[in-house]
Formats: sequence, structure tokens, C-alpha cells
Amino acid sequence: MLIHGDNLIALKALGHNFSGQVKCVYIDPPYNTGSAFEHYDDNLEHSTWLSLMVPRLRILRKLLCEEGSIWINLDDNEAHYCKIICDELFGRKQFVGTVIWEKADSPRMDASLFSVRHDYILVYAKNIKKIKFNREKYDTVQEHYKCVDENGRRYYTKPLRVMGGNISESLFFSIIAPDGTEILPYENNGKKSCWRWSKKKVIDEADRIEWVNGKNGWNPYFRIYADTLKGAPAQTIWSHDEAGSNRASKRESKLLFGENAFGTPKPEKLLLKLLNIATSPGDIVLDSFLGSGTTAAVAHKMGRRYIGIELGEHCYTHCLPCLKAVVDGEEGGISKCVGWKGGGGFRFYELAPTLIVPDKYGQPIINEKFNIMMLVESVSKLHGFTFAPDPDIYWKQGRSQDNCYIYVTANYLSTNELDSIARDLKKSDRLMICALAFDIGLGKRYENIQIRKIPMSILSKCEYNKDNYNFNIIRQTKQNDKEL
Repeated sequence: MLIHGDNLIALKALGHNFSGQVKCVYIDPPYNTGSAFEHYDDNLEHSTWLSLMVPRLRILRKLLCEEGSIWINLDDNEAHYCKIICDELFGRKQFVGTVIWEKADSPRMDASLFSVRHDYILVYAKNIKKIKFNREKYDTVQEHYKCVDENGRRYYTKPLRVMGGNISESLFFSIIAPDGTEILPYENNGKKSCWRWSKKKVIDEADRIEWVNGKNGWNPYFRIYADTLKGAPAQTIWSHDEAGSNRASKRESKLLFGENAFGTPKPEKLLLKLLNIATSPGDIVLDSFLGSGTTAAVAHKMGRRYIGIELGEHCYTHCLPCLKAVVDGEEGGISKCVGWKGGGGFRFYELAPTLIVPDKYGQPIINEKFNIMMLVESVSKLHGFTFAPDPDIYWKQGRSQDNCYIYVTANYLSTNELDSIARDLKKSDRLMICALAFDIGLGKRYENIQIRKIPMSILSKCEYNKDNYNFNIIRQTKQNDKEL
């Protein structure tokens, strides 16, 4: 899905159908630098920026599944402030770590103090007890696998005795050394320790134990074979060689868009590495600050489902053409790395106009751009009902549960019509009626029928008369962009 429109409104709209379903959120929000905002007040910069991010982060958390994670790409301007907010919104115990991405592959010689070469990516879990990251594959056998057994298998060894830490009494027992000596897990200073393995594992995997007779006597070690590992855990420092750089991303953008290249894209290799760690094929990836469309493009090539949201005109000039090119089999970025040849498709959505607008007296009314079926579908969605009109019963326009229905009407609801509906409604059924106007006292006439007035029933459920980020983002010019 590619959505053009304000990301806060779009995220709220997605909540009904996608709450608890997104595996990975990656966002690259405006960094809150002087060149990124049309108006910039040093006394308000952090509080203003954070107040705009908080409602978006709160909804993104709801959209994550229990095994999901959110990755927030920032620099020094807001990363540390954002972490404090995320500690509050997600919970400090849900903090997974901070990735340092080396975004520059060379120093900036015009820097007055530091030549900044890195970004931060804050990583939080929805539920730290359920999250699982994929391990990264070894391209070559690492140097510390320098031993070779009789079958030619590469391995290295670690002490079988626990080197400090908590002592488990069940793991304190004797092991017989090659000369028949009973060895207990004591440290060299005589302090009691324990083994890493249980008695059963020591017996079952005795062929993995190596004995070394040193100056302090026999010590058992165990072998770790290179070919038995499923990969290495992700590390927190990502070099430009493995995750791409700003220079590489601008080159990718220029190849795709020519002179209309995007000013601040992210390299496809960065998203490839991130999504390989956080997702598997078929998972849903969401980016609510889509920019030039990189996240969606990489997700598509990797066989992930995705939702991308972008407000600016570059949704038309960059995101849409980028995804069309991906479907057609463009060969840039990671295409050759993942064997991408094209295929698949995506849906492009425009957010509907504001449902509630003020009239000339400042009173809230229904936007005249909405026809009756658009109104019914919108009000149903905002109240948590699935839009599903019954072809035979006109007042069954949507449902939330087996016996809960909604009826939305732009006409005046009379007592006679309500009584007629009530006669057809089963006692076990529940009905919500949203009308522009109705007779006084109808709201308490039936216990299983709830009546609400439009637009008052939805003012608190939608963004009222808003159609922008409120970020006042401007496109950086090539003259301001000194990092080539």
C-alpha cells in the first residue's frame, strides 16, 4: 500500500484493520535541523518536534504485533530526546539497542569541529520477551575458528568452567580428567564456580571436550564448530560497506530519477540489512515518513508486504515512479543482490478530504464532498465497524461483532422509523444509529439501540480540519547539501 496524505490521519485510519499486525516499523523523520524547517526557534525546537512525534509514535506502537519492533533513524539533534520519549511510550524495558550507522564514507573537510559520519537508529520492541531477530549469515569462516579437527571441521574452544557470574549448585560436580583426576570447577584463586554444561551434556557430548594441562592443573574446554552455527547476532555498528552510505544512496536516486534525484534518500543496503534482521518474507513493514520510497521498494524486492505513507508532492514524483519501476524489474540498488527480476504490484491510496468542516458560522458540518455512501463508510470505520451493507436490510450497513450493527443516515430520524427498526431487531442484537438529527428523547427509547448525532459523534475520532504534517518541511537545496 502506498498512501498519499498526512501520516497522523493515515495511521489513525489504518488502526481499525492493521492494529497488532505490523512486524517492523522503520521511520526516518525530519531530523529537526535548521535547514529542515521553514521556521526554527531554538527555544522550542525540541519540545515542538517531540510534541509532533509523540502521537505518531503512540499509534505506531498500537500497530505493531507482539513480536514487532520499531526502528527510528535520527542524528544528534533529536536522538537522545527521542529515546526519553520512547522510554515513556514503549517502556524502558522494551529498549533493544542503538544502531550506529556509518552514513558517510569520507570526512567532510569543511567541518568546523567534528565531521559527523554516523546516524543513530533507536530500536524498541513491542514486547521484549517475544521479539526474535534473525541472525546474520557468515560470508566466510571468521578468524577465531582457527582449529581443525580430524575431519577437517573448523572450530574454536571456550572454557567449560563459568568465568564469573552466578553459581548454580546443580552445575557444581566433578569431571574426570585424562589421567583419572577428579576436577571440580574452582577458579585459580580457589573461589567456587560451576560448569556451563549439565552432567548429562558432559556425558553425551564428551567428544567436544578438550583437556589442557596447564600450570594450575587440568582445565576442560569445549569446541564450537563453525558449521553448526546458524549465524551471528546482529551487531550495533553498521559500516558503510555493509549498509551503504549517503553517497551511495544519492547515486541510486540519480540513476532512477536523473536530475530530479531525491535530496536525502537512504541507501537500499541499509534497509536490506535492517529488514533481514527484523522481518521474514510475508511480514508487514510500515514507513510513515516514506520520503523517496526506499523502504517500500526494498520491502517489495524482499517479498515483504508494506505500507508507505507520504504527504509531499514527491509521493507522485518519487514514491509512485519508484514502486512502478520496481514492479517493472529495475536493476538498481539491491536488485542484483536479491535476484530481483520484477513482478508483484501495489495499491495507491489518496486520503479522503476532511469529513467535518466548519460552516460560515463556525459550526461543524459534514463536508459536501462526501456522498452518502462515503459518509456511511467513514462513520462506520471511525466507530470501529466494518463497512458491510446488507442488501436486504437497509439499516444493517456495518458490523463490529456477530450481533452489533451500525446505521448511518443523513436524513432526519423519526420516532416512526426507529420503532420500525426496533420491531425487526432481535433482543440479542445491538444497533448504533448515527443521524444528522432526530426526535427529542429517542436516545433512551430502546436499551439495545444507541443513537448519536453526526457530526458530534465523530469529532473526537478524527483529525478536525487538518490536512498537513504541521512540520513545515522544506526540501533542502543542492547548495545547502554539502555532503556529496
